[in-house]
Amino acid sequence: MAFPRPRPARAELPRQRVQTLQCGQGAVRAARFNADGNYCLTCGSDKTLKLWNPHKGTALRTYQGHGYEVLDAAGSFDNSQICSGGADKAVALWDVTTGQVVRKYRGHAGKVNCVQFNEEATVIVSGSIDSTVRCWDCRSRRPDPIQVLDEAKDGISSVKLSAHEILTGSVDGRVRRYDLRTGQLYSDYIGSPITSVCFSKDGQCVLAASLDSTLRLLDKDTGELLGEYTGHRSTTYRLDCVLNEQDTHVGCASEDGHVYFWDLVEGSLALSLPVGQGVVQSLAFHPRLSCLLVATQGQVTLWREDTFQPE
Repeated sequence: MAFPRPRPARAELPRQRVQTLQCGQGAVRAARFNADGNYCLTCGSDKTLKLWNPHKGTALRTYQGHGYEVLDAAGSFDNSQICSGGADKAVALWDVTTGQVVRKYRGHAGKVNCVQFNEEATVIVSGSIDSTVRCWDCRSRRPDPIQVLDEAKDGISSVKLSAHEILTGSVDGRVRRYDLRTGQLYSDYIGSPITSVCFSKDGQCVLAASLDSTLRLLDKDTGELLGEYTGHRSTTYRLDCVLNEQDTHVGCASEDGHVYFWDLVEGSLALSLPVGQGVVQSLAFHPRLSCLLVATQGQVTLWREDTFQPE
């Protein structure tokens, strides 16, 4: 007879600031953890990309090669490569150790808002203000994308990948999910321009943030609205939404200098984190720990739970 597994401890939300990175990149447009959460990438309005150990507060490398602001970046599963997208309409593939651009993909007609690797880091998926999502083969020398998804009627603000799905959020107010195994497209209409989308860790739900200052949790398969979360301000900027490492809370950046977290099930506001004066540009939640990266203006702060003891 199998004993029931012990219930996980109640999730603690990050409340204490443990590191501040003065990035020196102009405005930080995005901050992203790598696959294991030991490092992070920051995208600057000064055309650079930087690699950090945010837990120690050390800058490791600067990557230069974009012609304009860098808007998003992601690391490969084995930490050997980085992909980035920028306002120069280009998608770049970088070698982490040499700091060199391996490939540059040009095909988007407008700035590239979001980039992601697939699980094997063989394909880069990029979303652009030109209303298309493009898939680029990292291993071939072909300059053109292997697939173009052009169903959106307005700019693509956010792209996320699972093992066999591409999830996109668009300014046309729709969340689209492409199932690559069945070749199906599923579309849910939110009605307000979408700024960010993400999967829950269990793969059952989709979280979408939109410019009506509302976060919505949708059942991935049926599109049913499971929860709405309000209290933050999101009317103008492309702000990130996240789920914490245990899927117990949803979080969102806000234009009032705070980060807000709500209880996923109850919908009640669990935490309002005062981060800074300006708009919170970007958020990233650690894959395994109660640990949050927050970008405001030219700096990135790292937050941990109250019981965390810095070394």
